[in-house]
Amino acid sequence: MALSPGRTQRALVVLLLVLSFAWWARRSPVPGPISRATAPAPAAAPSGSPADGNAALLDAAHQQRSHVQLFATGTVARLLPDDTEGSRHQRFLVRVADELTVLVAYNLDLAPHIPLVVGDSVTLRGEYIWNEKGGVLHWTHHDPARRHQPGWVDYRGTRYQ
Repeated sequence: MALSPGRTQRALVVLLLVLSFAWWARRSPVPGPISRATAPAPAAAPSGSPADGNAALLDAAHQQRSHVQLFATGTVARLLPDDTEGSRHQRFLVRVADELTVLVAYNLDLAPHIPLVVGDSVTLRGEYIWNEKGGVLHWTHHDPARRHQPGWVDYRGTRYQ
């Protein structure tokens, strides 16, 4: 059965809408089972304990998992030059365990610069991406488009987001 030109156009529009939605849904994070390590943090402090967050981070690193929303506590190990190409990011390394140091990418176009000092403690919330060097914690700031869960960096009693 052949479709008339008008019906063919409508069918193509519907198909494009369905494919666009499927593409968007695949790119958007889908919340999985919520544990204390991945539950959204209240305004004052993350839920659970830092050890729970660090355990979730170590587990994700050992299993080479990415796109894991979590929080962790660690020590600023090294300050790196800001990444100024594209969206500007403050970059620094945080040691969360003897065997794991992660790169933190904090978007300076969306949030204020953090006056970090090597050796100080930070608590972080963001999305972990595994790599062979230990991984990256990004989305450590709010997302004005609300496509990602909000992240933050707690440092010396101030929440940077």
